[in-house]
Amino acid sequence: MLNLRKKILVAIDGSPLSDKAAEEAVRLAAGNPSQFKSKIYAMLVLPNVPRSTFTDFVPAPPVTETEKWEELRQRIFFVIEKNAAEYGIPLEIEVAYGDPADELIGFAEREEIDVIVIGSTGKGFLQRRVLGSVSNKVAKQAKCSVYIVRG
Repeated sequence: MLNLRKKILVAIDGSPLSDKAAEEAVRLAAGNPSQFKSKIYAMLVLPNVPRSTFTDFVPAPPVTETEKWEELRQRIFFVIEKNAAEYGIPLEIEVAYGDPADELIGFAEREEIDVIVIGSTGKGFLQRRVLGSVSNKVAKQAKCSVYIVRG
């Protein structure tokens, strides 16, 4: 069956490059001429919550459970929420914990995402070898299309 409605996953981390990727995701969704609106999933992947040890009497709560989370969330997702609302694009916010590439790929497979939009800093060869590249790993392992936005 022909699927005219597209599901777009965009990786968000609050950086200017992720804001640029968010703008591109909205452009992709708004450019769909069919009567069926595309949907954007904006995903923030936070590092794994540190495990408490026997020396921790009261482990720190995850950032999503702190008082400042709402203000932080609004800053991180400001661009995507504003642009999606402007074009009337349905938007769903997702927050996950773990390895960013693994979480993005897993979510894309579970939700049958059509395209992943992700920013790339264009790190040099040495930095990429030492630190790894989320966009590179997503591009190689994702089963759907990947749109890489350069900085």
